[in-house]
Formats: sequence, C-alpha cells, structure tokens
Amino acid sequence: MSGARDVGVVIVAAGSSTRAGGSQSGELKQFRWVAGKPMLLHSLQLFQDRDDVAMVVCVLPPNVAGDPPPWLFQCDTERMLVTAGGAVRGESVRHGLEDLPESCQYVLIHDAARPLATAAMIDRVVVEARKGHGAIAALPVVDTLKEVSASGRITRTVDRSSLWRAQTPQGFPRGMILQAHQHALASGVDATDDSALCEQLGLEVVVVRGSERAMKVTDESDIARADAMQMVKE
Repeated sequence: MSGARDVGVVIVAAGSSTRAGGSQSGELKQFRWVAGKPMLLHSLQLFQDRDDVAMVVCVLPPNVAGDPPPWLFQCDTERMLVTAGGAVRGESVRHGLEDLPESCQYVLIHDAARPLATAAMIDRVVVEARKGHGAIAALPVVDTLKEVSASGRITRTVDRSSLWRAQTPQGFPRGMILQAHQHALASGVDATDDSALCEQLGLEVVVVRGSERAMKVTDESDIARADAMQMVKE
C-alpha cells in the first residue's frame, strides 16, 4: 500500500429502491440494517480504514443529501463528503467524481448495495489501478449458462470459460475514469458498470479476484443471507 493519501472513493447510494423490505415509511434499501449496521455505513467505514484514502464521497438521493441520517457521521467526517445523486447512475457517479479533491490520483467506485466487500479485494483493485489501468473485482462464472428464447426454449449452452461476474469496487487512474464519463455524457450513454464506459473507449481494464461476501443486496432474502455471511470469515 502506498504511503500517500491519493485514493478517492465514490460510494453510489443514490437509488430510491425499497425492494429490500423497506419500512412503511419508505426506508431506503441502502439505509437498511444489514449484518449489524446500516448498509451504507459498512462501506464507508471499510474504505476509511485505509490509510491511502483521502476522501470518501457518499452520493445520496437529492431529497436525502441535505439531511442525511445521523449514523452516517459515525466515521472520520474530515474524510467524508455527501453529494446529491442524479437521474441515472452515471450522473450520480459524475457528481461524486466532481467532489473528489485534486489529491485523489486514483478513484474507487463502489455500490452501497455491496456492504460486505473485503479489505483484501480492495487491495487487489488498488494495486492494479496504480499500474495505470482500470481494475474491477469479479468472480468467474461456475454455473452452466443457457441462452433461452422468449418462449422459454433453450437455444444454446454458453461457453462460461471466459465469463466473470462483475462486482465493486472498480478502480481507475483518475484521468482514465474522468475521460470515460465525459465521453459517456457527450454520447448520451449510461451504464450500470463503470468499467463498461472504459471498454467503449478501448481503455484497458483487468479483473482481480473478488469475494462471495461482496454479494449485491437486492431483496429481503439477500439481507438474511448477508446477515449469515457476516458471521463467517473469508
């Protein structure tokens, strides 16, 4: 790990989904308690545990960013900023990138819906980003994959040997990810995956080993799974 604080982190938590069993008051998924604490707080504290992280920007829904939940401040507030998200994910990420200080030469982008990412997988992403290219945490596909028609008929079995499941964090040299997002904005393109924007420009992105713990929490059953997973060491 570098001795410099030159890494900036953008945690994307601007979605309005309540699919994960939100309360009747409309509690946001990213604020639900998972494995002992609010989902977003897991990621915030994990990244702030790193000595090379200069700033973490939490991108929240516009109607929440001005008055975030108080538990968000259970961290190093000198290394945290809150900004309002946009209409689509790409716009939210750009808002976060704009708020990172100039000292952040490398950028990690992470989805708050993956609260149990590990320090080891973050290390692997940062090491590759410092080499001058993009890097994403991912896992190889182990299941047999079937391509299926609209009627439900199997049309072919897909070769899985070169397929990986993308996770976050995804890391990049700052200039690289800014270039990718500027091009996406000019082209009117949005993506659920930041590395895809780099791929469109032919910029090099590699995969590093992710973790099964870095699962994406989408619904209530995922919360129960994450609670159980937190009890098991990687």
